[in-house]
Parts: sequence; C-alpha cells; structure tokens
Amino acid sequence: MIYLVTKNSGKLLAARSVFERHNIAIEPVNRGYPEIQANNSLEIARFTALQAAHELGAPAIREDHSLFINALGIPGPYTNYFEQKVPAQILLKILSNFSDRSGYFEVATVYAEPSEAIREYTFQVPIVFAIEERGNLQGGWNRIIMLAGETRTLAEYKEQERVHIWDKNYLAIAEYLSKHKDE
Repeated sequence: MIYLVTKNSGKLLAARSVFERHNIAIEPVNRGYPEIQANNSLEIARFTALQAAHELGAPAIREDHSLFINALGIPGPYTNYFEQKVPAQILLKILSNFSDRSGYFEVATVYAEPSEAIREYTFQVPIVFAIEERGNLQGGWNRIIMLAGETRTLAEYKEQERVHIWDKNYLAIAEYLSKHKDE
C-alpha cells in the first residue's frame, strides 16, 4: 500500500489512473499536514512525503505544483497565496502591460519510504494566459490559464480530459516500483 497525501481530487484521479494500470494499491491520506514555506515545490513535497511515510509507517507520495508567470517571475510555490489575494481579473490587468503572457507549472512529486529513501521527480507544463476569463468548470486563475497550444482555459476542461497532463511523475514512480518490487 502506498499513501498519496492530498485532498485534491484531480491529483488523486491522475495518480489512480496510473497506479491502477500497474496494479499498485494507492490510498489517499485526507489529513492536513503542515505545508512548509519553501522556495520550490520539491522541498515542500519532500518534507510532507517524509513526514507522512514516518507517521504512517508506509511509503507515501506528495505532489506540489508551482505556477510561474514568465513576465513576473512569480508566484512559484506561493501560487495558492497569490491566487487568494489577486483575483483573475486583476492578474489579467497586470499582464496587459506585458507582451509575454506565457508561464509554466512546475510539478514536483516525491515518493518516500519510512526508511527515508526517496525518489524525486519534476516536470514542467507550459501555459499561456488568456485575455479574458472563460469557463465555469473551475474558478480562480483556472479561468485564465490555457495549456500552451490550446484554446480552452483549464476551467473549460473536464478533469478527466486533463489527467494525462499531470500524471508524468506518477508514471515514473509506478515504473520505478514495478522494476524494483522484488528488492
């Protein structure tokens, strides 16, 4: 059994879509762990994964996303805080002063064992910012963020349509575990 530390249904959906294909049992931990403030998502994910693995006495996974707006160089791992303080409409006004409307999500995932053995994975998802809010399947900045090369905002996608975008680190973990299951 591997525990996934998240309350995010989208992260759970992405993880299950991968781990079920590899016959690896995954169980969500719907408990609040303190989220440390750090300069990158990998540090945040590592801290929580190790804490959960120790507490649960079983392997644990934690994923953390950061959003980087290229023109601003922020908010990084402070995305949640910024999104609470700067509504999408205000962010659009700020971005109207820049020709570069691109950015990326950095997705960091850590697999930790109670022995403190860890595996760390990161990847980036390029994005662009729309010029107006669109979509009603999600709120906040999801109404202005589009995947690079796409015309819909994240709020115009059903969660199931986007699973393949967010599952890369889970896939790397599942492949690692499948290769090393007899060790």
